[in-house]
Amino acid sequence: MSGIAILGWLAALTATLLGVPQAVRLWRTRDTDGLSLVAWQFMLVLNLTWTSHGMLIGQLNMVLPNALAVTSTLPVLVLVSRDRGLQLWRVLLPPLAGTLLLIGVDLSLGSAVFGTISLVPAIGANAGQSVDLVRAPAVSGVSPVFLAWQLVNQSLWGTWALLVPDPGALICAVATGLVAVFNVAWWLARRFGLRALFATAS
Repeated sequence: MSGIAILGWLAALTATLLGVPQAVRLWRTRDTDGLSLVAWQFMLVLNLTWTSHGMLIGQLNMVLPNALAVTSTLPVLVLVSRDRGLQLWRVLLPPLAGTLLLIGVDLSLGSAVFGTISLVPAIGANAGQSVDLVRAPAVSGVSPVFLAWQLVNQSLWGTWALLVPDPGALICAVATGLVAVFNVAWWLARRFGLRALFATAS
């Protein structure tokens, strides 16, 4: 097995386990403070569309982690929906519609265009969490392991995509990696006493 293949499978392993820390924290505490529902809806879009993209380019290391990651993304959406009194079908409908749209783009316009347009859910998944980290009165529901793991995962995918090469994956990894850096830094700032900014009155 080549070094690139090993790197790809390492990225796959970290991607597969990405949502597990947050799902476990939610299951144990039922605390959703600071957790972004929108971010996890975008995560579901990413899991499903990158599974499809991996199939199209014949990369099993992209297919398996994203398909398996659904098993942690869905429980998070279910638990957050219950905690906030939301109907699950209303929570799942937008990401499923977005998934179908992006798969259509990948099939008709190719990898580079798909990767560029995939910046919307990719940045949305990270920036959605960024907004809640900045504005939420408390961030106790957010798993720091999840945030750090996300940064590691994007670094691995970006390196792999550069070496393969796959422009679609590289575009997304660089952009989302930068937002992941912000999320880790801001979570640390909040835990060390920084107050919520731009919070709306409840």
